[in-house]
Amino acid sequence: MFERFRTVVAVALLTTVAGATAVEVAQNHPDTYVVRKGDTLWDIAGKFLKKPWLWPEIWQANPHLIYPGDVLSLAYLDRTGTPVVKPTPGQRQEAPIDAIPLSEVEPFLKDLRVVDEFQSLPYVVGIEDNQLRGSGGNLVYVKGLADAMPGQRYEVLRPTLRYGGPHGNQDLDSRGKELYAVGSYWKDYAATFKSREFLGYELARVSVGTLTRAGANGTAVGTLLLEDNGHEVRPGDRVVPVTAKPYDLQFFPHPPKATVEAGKLRVLAVADTYATAGPRDVIAISGGSRDGLDNGTVLSVWRMGSGVIDRIKHPGTSQVDDAATASQGAGRTRLPDEYAAHVMIFRTFDKVSYGLVMAGVKPVMVGYELKHPDAQ
Repeated sequence: MFERFRTVVAVALLTTVAGATAVEVAQNHPDTYVVRKGDTLWDIAGKFLKKPWLWPEIWQANPHLIYPGDVLSLAYLDRTGTPVVKPTPGQRQEAPIDAIPLSEVEPFLKDLRVVDEFQSLPYVVGIEDNQLRGSGGNLVYVKGLADAMPGQRYEVLRPTLRYGGPHGNQDLDSRGKELYAVGSYWKDYAATFKSREFLGYELARVSVGTLTRAGANGTAVGTLLLEDNGHEVRPGDRVVPVTAKPYDLQFFPHPPKATVEAGKLRVLAVADTYATAGPRDVIAISGGSRDGLDNGTVLSVWRMGSGVIDRIKHPGTSQVDDAATASQGAGRTRLPDEYAAHVMIFRTFDKVSYGLVMAGVKPVMVGYELKHPDAQ
């Protein structure tokens, strides 16, 4: 599915990096490691380092790709004692390894995107024989395809969710209209931002089709033949041209390139579950490229310390619940934030990103805060 990379010869370059971040090697690190098919860059980094996101600090090779069969050797720079990893290229008959497991994020790469608006996109206005739903082999009629040419392939997208805004996240119906009082628990929980800024609309791909006939006879309606992929298309679904390469998995785990603003980044949603994520689950994050995040950025996820009632000093209070902050109610004491897990971003949009939970000590929940990976 991904573009296959040409065979290249890597030359190891050992260079002293001025001001390099101090890194700690893993306790039982190998001196050498032979890369195997199925390995991920995160797993390999974890074999050498206590903090896999510091991998770029010790990787001193060009180009920045690792292939099955490569032999990775750990060495140290003489004057500084800085650990470095240099590769000895193998035969390189396979594609380069991915940063994270492709099988666990591929549906989110292909099928989800976040946009600022969708109302101006062409949309399905009807289905052959006036059916309510269309599937593989059916013709659907699309309004708004300007200058379309027969033979062009299109994706059929459905608005599913609005991130952010004055009322927090909102589910959307098949027409893109907001559904209130649906799944209100996680939406209210995610809306505990300092700002109620609108972050974008999530669109899910439901089908792909080929244009068989452009608008004719004075109509602006094109005819799309759906491929057989098991998903139904409804009137109101949006249509965009298929792009050749909408995503890329060739990146290195690394710390954020910009300062992570306190309280800015939150877990917006958890894919395919109610509100809780564990290792290898996908989460949506309230930050993107405008916040300095990119593919490979590693963040830590924290349960925010709640404001509990100090019953030693206030034994007579009738309050029994905690609060998000210590200021919510007299006699409350703010507890420390609690570390939950680390997450690596693999798909980045302007204001929203998708990340994969890598490892942690407790579940990640909607509304949790994201910080620098070294936060204490």
